[in-house]
Amino acid sequence: MRRPSAPSRPAYLQLVRASAWYDLVVTAGFATPWTYALVHDSLSSMGGALGLGVLPALDPMQTLYANLMGSVVVVWALLRIVRPLPSHGLFDGAARVLFATWQAYALGHGAPRLLWPFLAMEAAFGLAQLWPGWWTRRTGRGLASHPIGRRAGAHGCDTP
Repeated sequence: MRRPSAPSRPAYLQLVRASAWYDLVVTAGFATPWTYALVHDSLSSMGGALGLGVLPALDPMQTLYANLMGSVVVVWALLRIVRPLPSHGLFDGAARVLFATWQAYALGHGAPRLLWPFLAMEAAFGLAQLWPGWWTRRTGRGLASHPIGRRAGAHGCDTP
């Protein structure tokens, strides 16, 4: 069985780190009940003002799940900031596909349109992190033949 290969070019690792910083900024407020209450109120107000819909009223279970998600994503983001690895990018890309799928499902079932920008970012980072690995595996040519690898200008970092 062949292991999926992960790109290891410096540009790819910068992408992994950038997606981690995005996650940290966006989800840090979800990590505690007190900060989540502030984020919830701010997002709901912004959604109402922009005509994108308001969030449902806070309840203890919603807060618990928001805090669990926020805590895990903050820790995952810190790992990718401190030690970005190619495999972290592939796993993060897969997680983003899942997040985007469930966000699309929620939107299809009446969630506020305020969710659209978050879905767009999940899809963009997911595609950006998965595409180079897919390219390498599909073509059998290293990342140097992919546009992200050519722009990086690095040599000799392809994984088999």
